[in-house]
Amino acid sequence: MSGVIRGIVRVDKKTKNLVKRLQPGEIAIIDHQELDEVCAKALVESKVKAVINIASSLSKSYPNVGPITLIESGVYLLDSVGQEILKYVKEEDVVEINSNVVSIPGVWHGTGTVLDTGTVLSKMDEARKNLGIVLEKFVQNTIEYAQQEQEYLLGEIEVPNTKTEFRNRHSLIVVRGKNYKDDLAAIKSYIQEVKPVLIGVDGGADALCELGYKPDIIIGDMDSISDSTLKSGAEIIVHAYRNGKAPGLERIEELGLKAVVFPSPGTSEDVAMLLAYHKGTELIVALGTHSNMIEFLDKGRKGMSSTFLVRLKVGTILVDAKGVNKLYKRKIKIRYLAEMIAAASLTAAIMAYQFPITRQLFRVIWLKLKFSTGI
Repeated sequence: MSGVIRGIVRVDKKTKNLVKRLQPGEIAIIDHQELDEVCAKALVESKVKAVINIASSLSKSYPNVGPITLIESGVYLLDSVGQEILKYVKEEDVVEINSNVVSIPGVWHGTGTVLDTGTVLSKMDEARKNLGIVLEKFVQNTIEYAQQEQEYLLGEIEVPNTKTEFRNRHSLIVVRGKNYKDDLAAIKSYIQEVKPVLIGVDGGADALCELGYKPDIIIGDMDSISDSTLKSGAEIIVHAYRNGKAPGLERIEELGLKAVVFPSPGTSEDVAMLLAYHKGTELIVALGTHSNMIEFLDKGRKGMSSTFLVRLKVGTILVDAKGVNKLYKRKIKIRYLAEMIAAASLTAAIMAYQFPITRQLFRVIWLKLKFSTGI
């Protein structure tokens, strides 16, 4: 770094809350162990000047990409500053960063570790060496919890009543995950044409509202969604623990809103899929969902039992639209399009001849074809 970085700071231990208040050119103080990619991108989108992390942004267990996402976007990252900074630096204070020193001039100063591209990439390479051990533990945890949860998740589930009608409709579930905003923008034509039930999982509902849609249902812990979206008129379902305890319900009541509670193990995105499935939706289109080990480690989870089981259950009507925005970067030639349609039609005809009950499979094939071609 050349020179001193000076700016107003915003302080919050929860990065997902902090980004809602950040203004371009400000400095973010976070307390985010093993910074994940989704939060890092949110910080970049806020046009933050610098990030000061109280904790360690890098993981020793797996190559988390949050730090490199910030640095490659031109954001200065001062790491592992420690808790002492919270005693002296408050919201809207003006601080200075000079190399590895952060200070309120004449009042206090502290030090951290400057993370640059070389340092981060080297640490990521070291972390990759541990992936074998991490994967083994991850699989063990997944199996262990799957044995405990399978009866509940795979059996008949008592789902809450909803005013929204699911039968004979698709359901689009939007989760605050990797590239979820880009993917949502990419399927605009699908939303306009099919008019699916719009389900926002916590912050995923904000993304729907930002693009001009009104969520039909909001489901989750209610810890990463704006008040304005909660007041949009959507039905609200609070994800609760199996014992019925629902910490998110308090916030809903404070806003004077009504909600129902859905007790279930697993993640809120799993619960959203179960809701749509048991309500009789024709097709579930999942966007931004978490489905691999790195994404679950980013969320602080040591296994993916509930997601594994839920996807087994709803898989026959599930289309994962994650990454669909990348399919639009090149135009597809008419000849290739004709070949794809012909191949899909031939496959469908053969399967229809051998297996009469293929209506839902045809819908999945057609929807994937629409995603890949942009028609």
